[in-house]
Amino acid sequence: MRDEFDIQGIPAGGNTSLFLIAGPCVLESLDVAETVCGRVQEITGRLGMGFIFKSSYDKANRQNLDSFRGPGIDKGLDWLAFIREKFNVPVLTDVHSPDEALSAGKIVDVVQIPAFLCRQTDLAVACGQTGKPVAIKKGQFMAPEDMKSSAEKVEDGGSDRVLLVERGSSFGYHNLVVDMRSLPIMKRIGCPVVFDCTHSVQRPGAGTGKSGGDAQFIETLSRSAVAAGVDGVFIETHYDCANALCDAATMLPLDRLEKLLKKLLEIDTIVKDLK
Repeated sequence: MRDEFDIQGIPAGGNTSLFLIAGPCVLESLDVAETVCGRVQEITGRLGMGFIFKSSYDKANRQNLDSFRGPGIDKGLDWLAFIREKFNVPVLTDVHSPDEALSAGKIVDVVQIPAFLCRQTDLAVACGQTGKPVAIKKGQFMAPEDMKSSAEKVEDGGSDRVLLVERGSSFGYHNLVVDMRSLPIMKRIGCPVVFDCTHSVQRPGAGTGKSGGDAQFIETLSRSAVAAGVDGVFIETHYDCANALCDAATMLPLDRLEKLLKKLLEIDTIVKDLK
């Protein structure tokens, strides 16, 4: 495993600047993806911040059968390839099976293992076989030090470029908490660490047939995580959160993104200067 590496020109880890993974939770349409990616790229361009576009072609763990899941892998990967080429940005998406990992790995720059699947050996090995950087969401049920095994499975598959992503831990029913100790613990594993600012405020299953959330705490937790020394932040964002088709309660409104990122970059500069 490597504690510092490059993702299509964006440095991750070491003492490099904070980078951003951002986009709408799910690929609702190509138009939504283009609009969000274009606006985030403008913001990060002004701030001089590395940006990786994220959106999912399939949300395979929606609470209800009739919840919107996305366009599916074929159309979704086509859209992500289009976004990648049009905006010249790296792209990231979730994968749910070894076959999906190998297909997505031909298109995207980072493959991501969802939190619920972080212990799935065949999936982790297949993600490693893509040769691409692999982001592993820490399961809500996992101790931070136990993520070492997940990272080693990816490395065994063939990729030593692993990002570990903190997204909160289950605290009773319908609630998550973030233990900030998990961030330096995962850093000691030898991988760059990313903080998922928006899924960490989720209230799983607490909505009416869907997950709720406390978006008011996105800034509090993200500022704390950057102060704790994370290498990147993961922020799902949308220009119309109220009508978003997935995770509407926890995405950050796009018009609030730049102000938050400015604060996070200021904190990151202080933290890096202290090292």
